[in-house]
Amino acid sequence: MTLTPLQQEFVLHFGEMGSRWGINRTVGQIYALLFISSEPLNAETITDALGVSRSNTSMGLKELQSWNLVRLKHIPGDRRDYFTTPDDLWEIVRTLVAERKKREIDPTLSKLRELELQGPAGDDYAEARIAELRELIEMMTGFYAEMERLETERLVKLMTLGSKIAGLIDKTAGMFPTLTNRK
Repeated sequence: MTLTPLQQEFVLHFGEMGSRWGINRTVGQIYALLFISSEPLNAETITDALGVSRSNTSMGLKELQSWNLVRLKHIPGDRRDYFTTPDDLWEIVRTLVAERKKREIDPTLSKLRELELQGPAGDDYAEARIAELRELIEMMTGFYAEMERLETERLVKLMTLGSKIAGLIDKTAGMFPTLTNRK
């Protein structure tokens, strides 16, 4: 498989961004290639297109599967595994957010709660900062839970209202003082 200049630039960019997002460069490139491919690809095709080792491709595909970002497909008459990404961009975004929450936010929240349960440690400032951080993360995860339950169409509508909602909060601040007094 030979990549067009457009495909190559996209794949290289995703590889570069992948390393900034905390994933292996090759994993980012594999995902990008699958994302822009109109047909499912097998590991051999991915290896050839990216010029990476077969083992690197296999490890990358396993990592993407563990993130629920690729789908395994079977083609009649072919024993090889083929891979693709979901067609729905919102499904991809929701999966990424859910996986990052599970891998990063949830363990941090658990650790903060654990530290608070240990009781006073004689460091009032650190204890207050930990409590403040826990409260913020709990508020954010509560907001995430509400947004995650919304159907995609309603979520899109809510997102497009972003600045209008902020303006509404500013206009109603006098009527609802608690909207502006939150920390």
